[in-house]
Order: sequence, then structure tokens, then C-alpha cells
Amino acid sequence: MLIVRYLFTFLLAIMCGKLLSRLKLPAILGWLIAGMVLGPHAIGLLSQNILDMNLYNQIIHILECGVGLMIGTELVWKKIKSAGKQIVVTTLTQSLGTFLFVSLVFGIIFYFMNIPLYLAFIFGGIALATAPAPALSIVKEFQTKGPVTNTLIPMAALDDMVGVIVFFSTIAIISGHLSAGSLPVYFIPLIVLLPLLIGALVGVCSGFLMKKFSDSKAVFINLLISICLSSFIGVYVNSLLPSSLLNFMLIGMAFSTVFANIISKEALETLMKDFQMILSISMVAVIINLGAPLDYHLIIDAGIFTVVYILSRAFGKYFGARFGATLTKAPQTVQKYLGFTLLPHSGVSLVFTGIAVSTLAPVDVASAQIIQGTIAAAAVINEIIAVIVAKKGFEWAHEIPENAG
Repeated sequence: MLIVRYLFTFLLAIMCGKLLSRLKLPAILGWLIAGMVLGPHAIGLLSQNILDMNLYNQIIHILECGVGLMIGTELVWKKIKSAGKQIVVTTLTQSLGTFLFVSLVFGIIFYFMNIPLYLAFIFGGIALATAPAPALSIVKEFQTKGPVTNTLIPMAALDDMVGVIVFFSTIAIISGHLSAGSLPVYFIPLIVLLPLLIGALVGVCSGFLMKKFSDSKAVFINLLISICLSSFIGVYVNSLLPSSLLNFMLIGMAFSTVFANIISKEALETLMKDFQMILSISMVAVIINLGAPLDYHLIIDAGIFTVVYILSRAFGKYFGARFGATLTKAPQTVQKYLGFTLLPHSGVSLVFTGIAVSTLAPVDVASAQIIQGTIAAAAVINEIIAVIVAKKGFEWAHEIPENAG
């Protein structure tokens, strides 16, 4: 029965996506809204019982690994060699710029409202992360091509790593200060390195096996088995950690980066063509899962902190990206429009919010409630706006073909 309900949810999400595509809006917006409306906070077709099931979460992790291939297969060394410095510098300026600006804005507000200032740095730590799946789905749906797309795809991987490092460093320092002691020091590098290590190890074995196969079907089967193996290892490692926080998209990215640099360009192109259908299914499922926890009621309850959070984060992302792109003499379209494609946020923000709330709740309930209410409402409002703005960014950069969508 639960499987039938999920399949019905999946089909309705696809229909919503096609409807919005006809209105020249990204299909992802339909998938996201369908997840939210059919999720546990509204109609409940996709119930909390389904979202909490181990089998469901393991399947989502496998599909997240699959989505990671869209990033990793673009990280072929020959492709990124010339743009490496530009991507690294721009990632750092937009990530750290967002962290500093959001922290500063909330620091000023909290100072005059007599709210603990460390809360401002937690907001900054949550704000700097970008959810890559929404922007990547727009890239896939509209077949975007150009400097903005070429910068965004590898940046999605680096941005996740910077986000994890800054957020967990911030939480570790604050929890130490408050004596909450919920996060050991070794936890920070582990969360970044473990997904990369798991993906890379499986990728090496898989890549050399692929190189030996002459039949494209054998290569494709090898790919599917390797994706499942990567995610199963990730699930097992997750069970050994204090919290289940491994980034499975990062595992898929590391896995595919390694094998993409081992096999030939022709073999890689054939493999990714064969994988397109599974990638499309993975995208829809991951976005539905992103939308399901979002509670639309929070739009009504959104307060001034939510508005400040959305605007200050958007300012930090846009001008941070623009500063880095200008500094590295990136193309004009990257300087002007890359920042718009970096606004999607909800999946990562909700994970980080959960960690922050669980860290603060035992020692500062009021601050925990401020974070939870603000980010939960921002996740709903920002994600709907951000997907539309991200698509406009690609349009303004003239990277969406006229016949696309």
C-alpha cells in the first residue's frame, strides 16, 4: 500500500512538472510543490511513515548518489584544468561572503534585541550552503550550455565541502562554549572526507573494470552495481557516526569523478546517454524528498527574521559570486548571473537546522526555537522563489537554447 501511495505521488509530481513546463517554468518547481502538497504537512499521501522508512531512505540515498554523477562526470581533469583557480576562488568568496554577511546582519539585529550573538554565526553557517539538485535539474531540463553552467557544476561539489567545514566548525566552537558537547572535534573532517573516500575507492575499482569491458551494456551494469555499492557503504558508515550526516550526492560525485578520468571520453558519453533515464527518475525522487518536509503553513507564520534571512543570504550569494568571478576575470555572464543560480537552499538548510536545534535545545531553548522557526519558513519561501530566479539567471546569461523546455 505504501509503495502504491509513493508511486501515485511520483506520477502526480511528474504531471505537475509538465504542467509548469508548459507555463515556461522549471519542471522542478512542480516536483517541489507536489512534494510539499502531497507530503505529511498537507494532504499526507506521502506520509511521515514513508519518509521515516529505512528502505525509503536507502533508496533515496542510492538516487542521490546517481544525481551526483551529473557533477562528477563533468569534473574531467582536462575540462577543469584551465578554470580550476576561478572555480575555487569564486566558491570561497560566495560561500564565506554569505557566511560573513548573514552573520553581520543578524549580529547587529541580535545586539539591539539582546539575543545571544552566537546565534548570528549559526544563521551564517546555515546560510552559506547551496542545494545543488535544483540548479542541476534546471541544467538538465533546459540543456543549458555556456560559462555559467560550466562554472556552476564543479562549484556545486566544492560548495558542499566548504559549507560542511564552516557549519560544523561553527557548531563545534559554539557547543564547546555552551558546554553542550554534542559534536566531537574529529567529526568535522570526517563528514567531508568520508564521502569522498568512499566514492573514490569504489570509483577506482569501477573505472578499471569499465576499461576492460568492450560491451556498453556490461559497462552500464557495472555502473549500476557500483552506485548501489557506494550508497550501501555510505549507509553502513553513517550508522557508525554520532549522527547520520554523510552527503550521498558527494559520494556519487567522488565516485563518478574518478571513473570519468579513467575511461575514454567516448565511453563516458555513451555511458551517460544510457544513464539519462535513471538520472531523470533520480532527479524527480530527490526533489520530491526535498519538498515533502516543507510545511506551507509556515509561509503565514513567517516573521521579520525570515525576511532578513532570505534577503541577506541572497545578497551574500550574489555579490560574493560576483566578487570572486570579477577577481578571477571570469566571463561577464558569470560575473553578472552566476549568483542567481546559487540561491536554492532548502535540503541542506533543514539538515543543518536540525543539527543546530539539537545542539542548542538542552542549553538554550529560546535560541533553538528562533532558528527552527526562521529557517523552516525560509526554506519554503526561498525554494519556490529561488528555483524561478535560478532559471532566469540562465536565461539572462543566454545559456538556455531557444527550443529548450
